[in-house]
Amino acid sequence: MNQADFTRRQLMALMGAAAAAGAVGMPARAQEALKLWAPGIAKVGAQDWSDMEGQSGIGINAIAKSARADESIQKMVVGDGNALYDAMTDNGGGMEDALASQGAIVPLDTSKIPNWANILPSYQEGGMSADTIRYDGQVVAVPYISNADSLAFNYGEIGEELTSWEALFDSQFRGRAAMQNDFGPTLTNTAIYLKQSGKGSIDNPSDMSEDEVRQTCEFLIDLKKKGHFRTFWDGVQNGADLLSSEEVLVSSCWEVIQIFAARKNGQDIRYGTMKEGHQSWNNVVMLTRGGQERGMEEAFYSLANVYLSPWFGAQTLAGLGFTPQMEGVQHYVDANPDMFDDDTKAIMAERLERKQARRAVAGNSWQNVFPTNIRAYQDWWARVQAA
Repeated sequence: MNQADFTRRQLMALMGAAAAAGAVGMPARAQEALKLWAPGIAKVGAQDWSDMEGQSGIGINAIAKSARADESIQKMVVGDGNALYDAMTDNGGGMEDALASQGAIVPLDTSKIPNWANILPSYQEGGMSADTIRYDGQVVAVPYISNADSLAFNYGEIGEELTSWEALFDSQFRGRAAMQNDFGPTLTNTAIYLKQSGKGSIDNPSDMSEDEVRQTCEFLIDLKKKGHFRTFWDGVQNGADLLSSEEVLVSSCWEVIQIFAARKNGQDIRYGTMKEGHQSWNNVVMLTRGGQERGMEEAFYSLANVYLSPWFGAQTLAGLGFTPQMEGVQHYVDANPDMFDDDTKAIMAERLERKQARRAVAGNSWQNVFPTNIRAYQDWWARVQAA
């Protein structure tokens, strides 16, 4: 989805009957630390934010954030988000349109981000990812991670490579399969499978019609009533625990969950390349209107510069498995052998190779947090949850 697809009707559909709040209107004032609303995966290095602070040269007051798009909209457009946060993260390709159209975030001056020169070419104007960071032709977001989500599976128990979403829905894994407890990724991944396998009449898994949403959810409801799913996971730790405990053998999930699950007990839990396609996405960091009004622009640009540095790209690939958003990572790794031993280099190279293989699959669909028929998505997802 790009900014041309976003409409106020969709925003209001998400917010229900909530009325738009007035501007925050706070006077500019100095702040020691940038108040950043972001999940833990937005940092690399130390367990706390100290390494990110050291690289950026600013103080960071990080406030934990979930991945729920509706929560972000409520907080930033009708809630007190602009009073609380100077900067925030969320999905590109939808959220930046929603927030910029309501004046919750502000346009950026990329000349104040020296590492902007490193950004992947696909984000330049006319590139395939250009719309995911722009609104009305202006850059309003900086990408820091991306990926193509796939299927994690316990190779040690299954004994073969899985290359089709068919396995996730196969009766041989009944009671030991899992998906994410979020209608966005779960309905998109299911729709990709139904479309590519010919088992559903679906045009665009990223933006389904009401009837296509019905088809997709009725497919999941039927499986759920048969006891197919062990559960629908919430969060990295929950998803990783289900795989590492072997309660679940196959699960649609984020790559970081597969990495953490395999690392916990040393099991051979792999992340496959699905022939039908994958859900692609990126996460972006944005400067809030409140942050600008409080004079936190320079601090924001200092952090944005870190997010586009090869230091961050190498660390996020090695530690969390996310795709770097800048060029120069390999050069950085080669220039810092004390940080990346031969085993780590091999793991990073393997991850990049598998990412490239996933990206090459024709059926890939972009994550869409604001589909045209979002009400249908919400209503039918409630039926899946209740089944």
